[in-house]
Amino acid sequence: MNREISGLSSMATRPVVTELSEHIRRVHGIPVRFDAAGGVETARRVRAGARADLLVLADGALAELAAEGHLLRHTVRPLWVSQVVAAVPEGTGVPALGSVADLRAALLGAERIAYSTGPSGTALVDLIARLGLAGALRERLVQAPPGVPAGTLLSSGRADLAFQQHSELMDLPNVVVIGPLPEDTAISSTFSGGVLAASARPGPAREVLGLLGSDTASRTARARGMRPATP
Repeated sequence: MNREISGLSSMATRPVVTELSEHIRRVHGIPVRFDAAGGVETARRVRAGARADLLVLADGALAELAAEGHLLRHTVRPLWVSQVVAAVPEGTGVPALGSVADLRAALLGAERIAYSTGPSGTALVDLIARLGLAGALRERLVQAPPGVPAGTLLSSGRADLAFQQHSELMDLPNVVVIGPLPEDTAISSTFSGGVLAASARPGPAREVLGLLGSDTASRTARARGMRPATP
């Protein structure tokens, strides 16, 4: 029996890699299992010497780990692109989001604004500053703990507007996704994969990485709120 290929991923890609792992096991006979956590925590685990074969993480964080020697050279490849979307609790008013003026109004009209850790959360805070709203919104921003979807703060009543990767918000109960941010305020993240230098089975790990970039994987990613990073 094939030994399991283990992977580490961020929470944003968990729905995609979980579904693809089952497909790869069923169709290709390669057992694959990904352990997902917040992107910051996943990077910390890699630096601490976690034993795994594959890594799927936001492009910038993965590039840093590759530069530090934690990934095998020439295995890093872009996989999927994910957009940050806005969401509100089910049963509340859904603000318009068709223009930058709409976005400003939605932000100023919210009492508590949830956002995530990692690159998308940093990008949102930078965007709020670029819109000139940092001072007005400083006391209203609520950062979700690492590994916790910002959307859960909507359903628990701790926020009335949230921003996070579409894949992390689309299946949450009692949450309504409004859509991506308008015009030049749009925020997207590229997620890449690579074979970890710590892998005991780099050959099979490369094979699985190739399958994560296949046409089948692209269809799965689209169904999970992402798009392939390359045409």
